[in-house]
Amino acid sequence: MPDLILRPMTPDDDDAVAELIVASTNHWYREHFGREVFGCSAAEARLFGEVYRAIDPVPGLVVEDTATGRLAGSCFYHPRPTHVGLGIMNAAPGYAGRGVARRLLRHITDYADAAGLPTRLISSAMNLDSFSLYNRAGFRPTGVYQDMLITVPPGGVAPGEPPAGTSVRPATAADVAEIEALEYRLSGIRRPGDWRYFIDHASGGWHTPVAESGGAVVGVLASIDHPASAIIGPGVAEDEPTALALLAEQLSARRGRTLLVLAPSDRPAVTAQLYAWGARNCELHVTQVRGEAAPSTGVVFPTFMPETG
Repeated sequence: MPDLILRPMTPDDDDAVAELIVASTNHWYREHFGREVFGCSAAEARLFGEVYRAIDPVPGLVVEDTATGRLAGSCFYHPRPTHVGLGIMNAAPGYAGRGVARRLLRHITDYADAAGLPTRLISSAMNLDSFSLYNRAGFRPTGVYQDMLITVPPGGVAPGEPPAGTSVRPATAADVAEIEALEYRLSGIRRPGDWRYFIDHASGGWHTPVAESGGAVVGVLASIDHPASAIIGPGVAEDEPTALALLAEQLSARRGRTLLVLAPSDRPAVTAQLYAWGARNCELHVTQVRGEAAPSTGVVFPTFMPETG
């Protein structure tokens, strides 16, 4: 591949990366399911690069065709204290079969291996090419999640009933250390910079409540409402009632909006309540890890923005 070079992503790539994300993702879904998943413009999809760069100075990699100046592929990734998070990966349709995705993935897993960290991701269970790419590279599934779409009624939803003594309130910067400790205890990962970003950017479409009991944080759930990504997550909670109370608060804060939530399939009380609120399944995703990772013990809501399995 003499004309294809792999290099770090820069701010000058943001427009081309955003266009690649929208065009290649929608191309795949049209080919396989006759529908598109991105209804936003390429300019609005700049959100991905902007968020990842705010969390980490070098948000990802691109493969550039030096003969044409076009991007053949891109991938976001984010080093965190406990792992390397692999974000959205795209290869331009015209470069199929040239190993673009394998090259991006190999660079990131080599980086994680050199740092002695596992690599985590979440991928579509409906895209067998993608699943096989990761599986061949040594990733193993760790959880199944239902992509559930819900249009929130104008009046919101019935408030969840948290356990006795538990209340839900907006998160503050002072909560970051406790949120980090909670997520590490329940799912084995640390990403304080992510949580700090969500809390600090409430004016940018982020909403992050916490559940508190006895003066301690026992649950947290973020969301973003943006044309390129209207999704609830990430989040963790000690139990299902706490998770549902956080979900109800999120939905009531997004009245009249349609949002996506990745609900854990092994938590039937969560999925049952989402069905009762009018949610419907639109896809399945699996979390995957390459390397050692502690099993999750709480209720976990993964996300694509920013992505961590």
